[in-house]
Amino acid sequence: MKLLTVLLYLGLVVSAQAQEVSFNGITYKIKGKTILLDKADVTTTLSVKDQKGVWEAFNKQKALDEERMEASKALKKAEKEQKKAEKKQKKAEKELKAKEKVRSKFEDVSEDYEDAVAKFEKLKKKGKLSPNDETKWLKKIQNLKDDVDKTKRKL
Repeated sequence: MKLLTVLLYLGLVVSAQAQEVSFNGITYKIKGKTILLDKADVTTTLSVKDQKGVWEAFNKQKALDEERMEASKALKKAEKEQKKAEKKQKKAEKELKAKEKVRSKFEDVSEDYEDAVAKFEKLKKKGKLSPNDETKWLKKIQNLKDDVDKTKRKL
């Protein structure tokens, strides 16, 4: 929406550069060094005072147009910078979210590993583990240990 507004504004500025100047209620058209009124050259018929007034009005209008162009460029640049800042912020938020997710996963995997080790020790103490079960438990604990190491590296 803002871009559309800027483009519309630029279009108006460009169309205003048709070199039309209003002086003493009369609209003159400036083409090069000649002053036209209704497509007729009136440069020589105007008094020196009127010519000076038309040229001053023309110069003022030209200066205003240049200021408008500069303002629109500055606005465009500011919008671009704002978009860039928003993009950077979104990227930072995304990275933070990813880090938080990895940290959470690390905590979960660590907790699972500690629980499995504690359960294995408890069952081993009670003597309820057969040699096959002990092998399965050790394999499970090793897999959990690998997961903990993997998530720790990501962290």
